[in-house]
Amino acid sequence: MLHRLLREGRAPRLLDVRTPAEFRTAHIPGSYNVPLATLSEHRAELRDHLDEDVVLICRSGARAAQAGQALAGAGLPGLRVLDGGMVAWEEAGAPVNRGPERWDMERQVRLVAGSVVLASGLVGVLVPGVHLIGTAVGAGLTYAALSNTCAMGVLLSKLPYNRGPRPDIRTVIAELRSTR
Repeated sequence: MLHRLLREGRAPRLLDVRTPAEFRTAHIPGSYNVPLATLSEHRAELRDHLDEDVVLICRSGARAAQAGQALAGAGLPGLRVLDGGMVAWEEAGAPVNRGPERWDMERQVRLVAGSVVLASGLVGVLVPGVHLIGTAVGAGLTYAALSNTCAMGVLLSKLPYNRGPRPDIRTVIAELRSTR
């Protein structure tokens, strides 16, 4: 449905809440990059320039759902989340603007968590107690799944690899004003 609306030039506003690096790698044409942290921080300002005709986008839908909750808390309920996020969008063969390839956040979390567990397991054979580091990472991943949040992802998003140029909220708001 969204793909058809895009083709017809009747698409809702598309807010992509992924990191700037993820957005530069691949995004839906016409979408605005407002990373989740920026959206949460400036939700009241954004609310004044949005209506209910907004679709929130992330990789899989989890961050977009969090963005929807943040905007609902600012008085803008009923926003839609792109089902399946960019993963489903790309699998459907829908149009995507592409930039330099980067690892998405989920893959980075798997690499770091797996590496820490592997290293602590190997070193734990020689040094008693080191295996508890892997246990702590496992506990963190379990909590991340249950709470639908990810502290490791938040930390990784702050690395220079994932940051890139952060969208300026004033620029985003000016673009939102000019398109409606």
